[in-house]
Amino acid sequence: MLTSDLCLSAAQIEIIPCKICGDKSSGIHYGVITCEGCKGFFRRSQQSNAVYSCPRQKDCLIDRMSRNRCQHCRLQKCLAVGMSRDAVKFGRMSKKQRDSLYAEVQKHRLQQQQQQLQQSPQVVSPSPAEPEPLSPHYGLSSSGLTELSDELEGYVDQNSPEGGSVSSKVLLCPFSDHLSQIVSRSHLETCQYLGEELQQMSWQSFVQEEVETYQSKTQEVMWQLCAVKITEAIQYVVEFAKRIDGFMELCQNDQIVLLKAGSLEVVFIRMCRLFDSQKNAVYFDGKFAGPDVFRALGCDDLISSVFDFAQSLCSLHLTEDELALFSAFVLLSADRSWLQDKLQVEKLQQKTQLALQHVLQKNQREEGLLTKLRYKVSVLRSLSSRHTEKLSAFRVVHSDIVRTHFPPLYKELFGADLDLTDPTKIQQQ
Repeated sequence: MLTSDLCLSAAQIEIIPCKICGDKSSGIHYGVITCEGCKGFFRRSQQSNAVYSCPRQKDCLIDRMSRNRCQHCRLQKCLAVGMSRDAVKFGRMSKKQRDSLYAEVQKHRLQQQQQQLQQSPQVVSPSPAEPEPLSPHYGLSSSGLTELSDELEGYVDQNSPEGGSVSSKVLLCPFSDHLSQIVSRSHLETCQYLGEELQQMSWQSFVQEEVETYQSKTQEVMWQLCAVKITEAIQYVVEFAKRIDGFMELCQNDQIVLLKAGSLEVVFIRMCRLFDSQKNAVYFDGKFAGPDVFRALGCDDLISSVFDFAQSLCSLHLTEDELALFSAFVLLSADRSWLQDKLQVEKLQQKTQLALQHVLQKNQREEGLLTKLRYKVSVLRSLSSRHTEKLSAFRVVHSDIVRTHFPPLYKELFGADLDLTDPTKIQQQ
């Protein structure tokens, strides 16, 4: 059986904890970095074709202490993070899997170096504890939202005008710098591609023959591919949200509501980091793709609008700090339906807005940029709504594909197999 199929030492791999339970990893097993316990559990479950049931609500926390309490949820987490049934049978990973895992180890090392630099005495640390390694959770229920963050202390005038000038207050408010550092750090730690990777990235575009290959795919295959890519990006957004100061102090219902409503919007914001304005192309599946690559989806109007938004946002030339705070501002929208404690969310959003104003002023940005960004919020809402409409139309024709082939997190977020009238039902899966 394959235990370590990369040209990496065990010590290099073991810096990343087990993706299932968080225990010390022992290598790459069946395509995923795991501990010996989770490796053996997955092998046994596949060799015996075991069928497990969950005694609770199919959202059990799986960590080092609780991993043996629910075999059903443990197996689902194994599959969700990518452990391969075929690897149990045939014992080897594909080159794509090896490259992906190698890149993950390299990214983790870069993040650790970055964290060490940011935790020097010159930098205000948001917490005395080390941040957890980047390990995206697929669930949004209690098993996926368990970490706590320290609540930001500092005075915020709750009556500040939304779009007005608060320059003197912002300059005198120590919390703005503190919050900016926390959010910016969270953004950098949870970006799908780090700045160093963007610089080294080969900005090749798909040639016409490759474009035609994507165009010749069936609608259901292309939808499934895009659902996987969106889910990969959203995993990092979930981690970003969990590290925003105050987010984990919200009740579980409100955390889930904000993520269901805002995670795709943040993906659209982050898209501008991977967008070539001159070629009108976005990084997708290894190269830069124009709108024509997505023709098989059957929603040209939505794709065109997404590309227009990316062009528009790129034209503002936002820094990473500004992108981070704008993303947090969008995610912490207090006007989402089904929130239980709107006031608490509103307080967090107002703090984030003041921090964004502070950074824009410190960067000497043009007057009116905040107003432009606030206008982008309504555009993001429209894009997210249209995505839901397109998914609903696709599901009418291809319900089996959505149910059996779409990633669990994608279905969980966008209600592909839930009653959309009440988002709290997400906890009853």
